[in-house]
Amino acid sequence: MRQHSWAEPYKIKAVELLKMTTREQRDAAIREAGFNTFLLRSEDVYIDLLTDSGTSAMSDRQWAGLMRGDEAYAGSTNFYHLRDAVEEYYSYKYTVPTHQGRGAENILSQMLIRDGDYVPGNMYFTTTRLHQELAGGTFVDVIIDEAHDAQSEHPFKGDVDMAKLDALVDEVGAEKIPYVCIATCVNMAGGQPISLASLKAVRAWCDKHGIRLAHDMTRVAENAHFIQRREAGYENKSVKDIVYEICDLTDIATMSSKKDAMVNIGGFLAMNDPELYEKACALVVVYEGLHTYGGMAGRDMEALSIGIAESVDDNHIHARVGQVEYLGNRLRDAGIPIVLPIGGHAVFPDARRMLPHIPQEHFPAQALAAELYRISGVRAMERGIVSAGRDSVTGENHKPELETIRLTIPRRVYTQAHMDVTAEAMIDLAEHANQIRGLKFVYEPKMLRFFQARFEQV
Repeated sequence: MRQHSWAEPYKIKAVELLKMTTREQRDAAIREAGFNTFLLRSEDVYIDLLTDSGTSAMSDRQWAGLMRGDEAYAGSTNFYHLRDAVEEYYSYKYTVPTHQGRGAENILSQMLIRDGDYVPGNMYFTTTRLHQELAGGTFVDVIIDEAHDAQSEHPFKGDVDMAKLDALVDEVGAEKIPYVCIATCVNMAGGQPISLASLKAVRAWCDKHGIRLAHDMTRVAENAHFIQRREAGYENKSVKDIVYEICDLTDIATMSSKKDAMVNIGGFLAMNDPELYEKACALVVVYEGLHTYGGMAGRDMEALSIGIAESVDDNHIHARVGQVEYLGNRLRDAGIPIVLPIGGHAVFPDARRMLPHIPQEHFPAQALAAELYRISGVRAMERGIVSAGRDSVTGENHKPELETIRLTIPRRVYTQAHMDVTAEAMIDLAEHANQIRGLKFVYEPKMLRFFQARFEQV
């Protein structure tokens, strides 16, 4: 039987009208924003691919759930719905709501990291590493080398290099490693998945050394999709079952629910250890709110509990990743260099290869994102040296091998026509890439500089 095209497993019920701008207006806007796409006004953006965090479209069931919000200060009914959904779909027995993922990262770091500790992980994420450093820890990258190679087509570039883990424990001792942090669908590697084979090996290593295994589960459903498609023995398992198996291998998890679960705000810290849960409940009161609402309104917890169930539906996740692959394949077919394989939440054009005339110290990815907006109204974000920040000890710039922009696709928001417009804009951009100029800082924040930094052209 001939294989047919996929289509979105939903129909559109409401639309948001967009403002159309001229190139002159966009040129003025990006200069006013200091060539930082985060500082653009959203009303001046046509297709917003800055992030998939909190930007997805909620379903009619989720919108209906908002009307069931129990805004009691203590014991909200919606908290118990959320707690039960987390246990049913993700396996974790105890849930602490937070305002978003970084709230959970903060509590996890405050609970477990002590001065001088080392936290290995399969590539850094910006807020995760910062919380670890603020708590006195040092992040150690233990991802496989292929993850740093944009052209490698390794199917599981999120896998852990076990030799790197062994070398770390030999050097510092297990007592200086509070936990191993594993991200599913590694953002900074280009949305690349970890295999269950690798995760099981890490679980066994943690058990051997008496070390906890923490899970950054922000995009776990997308990771499950790739396991279903690429890992032997899982082709007949549902995304829902694979998600549960992934989570069940870990001890504690941080979740930014603004991604997979398709809510506009919210997150949680989840775990199986009752003593850790008591500590987390004490800290959430300090940083977020009472343990039965954390940083969330009751209505948002209800929308989240519904979104969790919707996120693990096979039809939904196949269409979601399918749209990302559609854009990625259009760019690849046009000769635009991108991170391969195509990831689960975004396409990552390779600024290092597109702009070889701009040295990394002049922020080629930042310049590429700014120019893409200027010519098309499409907003992307930088994922390179600016995002990597500075070494907390030496003050020198981290210089990642991957110098990319991220075309991040919100869930259930844009049509294939929007993807075609984006692809055409990138093709137009490539035709005059040698004319793009590098940038330099005119304002550099001390922490998470990519959010608020300002630049000018060199």
